[in-house]
Amino acid sequence: MTTPFPDPSAEPLLPASGSVELLFLLFHGAGADRSQMQALAQTLHTAYPQAAVLSLNAPQRLGSEVLHGYQWFDEQHFGMVAGVASALPSFVACVRAWAQHFNLAWPRVALAGFSQGGLMALEAVQSEPELAGRVLSFGAAPLRRPSQAPEGVCLHLLHGVLDEEISYRHVVDAAQAWVELGADVTADVLPGVHHEMDPRLVERALHQLRTFIPARLWREAVQTAAEMDQADQQALTRPQRH
Repeated sequence: MTTPFPDPSAEPLLPASGSVELLFLLFHGAGADRSQMQALAQTLHTAYPQAAVLSLNAPQRLGSEVLHGYQWFDEQHFGMVAGVASALPSFVACVRAWAQHFNLAWPRVALAGFSQGGLMALEAVQSEPELAGRVLSFGAAPLRRPSQAPEGVCLHLLHGVLDEEISYRHVVDAAQAWVELGADVTADVLPGVHHEMDPRLVERALHQLRTFIPARLWREAVQTAAEMDQADQQALTRPQRH
């Protein structure tokens, strides 16, 4: 018997055969819908054939006569800080429900979001431990200069120099703060890119997913090598029995 999806309206891209080994959850910006993330979804589906890739609609319809999309929180009514706080519990519950559906541990879950969706992803992994192993944040920055590094999470910040809504300087500052805190973080700020899901940002995101090795893995490797070297030295200096 197939377990029902947490969101019956979702249309995940699934492996052609075999089990799901990774999960990518994609979150659009305010005033849009899941189709905004479709190009990224297709790119991830091609690059990671054993992954489940889902572009999700935000839960709230935008109350505007001009824009007919969805939003993760009502920024005009709540403001940014209170809006994020109000939306985080259901956002976190959504991520955990999909991870549970595919029976995947949190390091195998990646969140990717644009603008308001990227903000929610960044704030979620900072407030909720062991939620996701990676975040791809497009055109977004955290609410405040980070004061802690989310443990076990790789943060990939992707931004345009010409972004009219969120200055790239906030992204660079956040990345520098996370580096100082020992986080695993990359920041790609591309010239000629506005506040948009530009294909060049998607290309950089894929590059980081494929090539970035978390610093903690280097530290663990160095630690293991040091322990092995110490054991070898002890073995060499140990008196031999005849």
